[in-house]
Amino acid sequence: MKAILLKQKQILLFILAGALSAVVEIGSFKIFSVSLPHYFAQEQDFLGIHFPLSNIFSTSSGIITNYFLSIWFVFERGKYSKKKEFAYFMIISFFSTMISLAFFQLFFGFVYLNYFDAGIFVFSQEMLSKISAIVLVSVLNYSVKKKVIFNG
Repeated sequence: MKAILLKQKQILLFILAGALSAVVEIGSFKIFSVSLPHYFAQEQDFLGIHFPLSNIFSTSSGIITNYFLSIWFVFERGKYSKKKEFAYFMIISFFSTMISLAFFQLFFGFVYLNYFDAGIFVFSQEMLSKISAIVLVSVLNYSVKKKVIFNG
């Protein structure tokens, strides 16, 4: 019974850490996607890729936030040294980022073709795409990080 409660607590803490990381990622994406096109005109469409730098910078911010929240609140230290643990975390996060960027492009180009007016807030096409990509990749991240890095 204790193991079940501990597992549920860990999943809840992972969701909370993920939500906070997502806030950092989405917030920084909004800042980058508004400001970077002023400096790099191609940011909105670089060879068919929409907001590449905004995605990379915001995802990196979210990953680093998630790493520290994960080691402080979610997972126990694994069998690896801190350096190896961080390296593995970054490698897995790199692949997750590539998957997330691919989902973002699919959502932006084919799914969310317009904004969504939620009444008190309007979600732009890029924000809907970013949020959807984060949600899809988060499930994969939990499973892989728990099993590979933190001794699931």
